[in-house]
Amino acid sequence: MKQHSIIKVFISLFLILGLQLPAFANDLIMARSTEDFPETMSLLQELIKKQGYVPSRVQRVDIGLTKSGYKTDKYRVVFFGKTDEIKLISKKLPEIIPYLPLKISIFAESGQTILVTLDPMSFDTMYPNSSFTPVFKRWKQDVLEIFKQIREYSEN
Repeated sequence: MKQHSIIKVFISLFLILGLQLPAFANDLIMARSTEDFPETMSLLQELIKKQGYVPSRVQRVDIGLTKSGYKTDKYRVVFFGKTDEIKLISKKLPEIIPYLPLKISIFAESGQTILVTLDPMSFDTMYPNSSFTPVFKRWKQDVLEIFKQIREYSEN
C-alpha cells in the first residue's frame, strides 16, 4: 500500500473512531519499528503500563479494512489511559469524552511495524482555556517516550 494511501486510511480511522479533529500530519505522532508486529504489540502494551497507564482494550481494524477492499496485514488500535484522570477530565470537559481514552494505532507493513497516534496537545488547541494543559503535555511526553523506546528496541 502506498504511503499516501496509508495516511488517508489513518485520517478515515481517526474520524470513524470519534476523533473528529482534522488529522493533518502535524497532529500525528508516528514511529516505525523493524521488529515483527506481535513483538512490537507486546512491547507497546508493556511500555504503556510502564508509563503508568492501563491498556483498556485492543480493537482489530484489519478485518474491516480487508472487507472494504484494502490489503493489510495485522492492524490494531490500543486504547489506554489512567482511569482517575479520564473520569476527572470527562467530568470537567464532557465534550472531550469521544476522544478518550487515548489511542495508538499499530499495523504491519512491508516488514515493519508502524505506530501512530493523535498528538495529545491537539486537545489543548480544542480546549485552550482549560486547566488540563499540563496533563495534555504529560500525555504527549509519555507517548513520545513510548515511541522512543520502541525505536530504540528496534535498533538493538
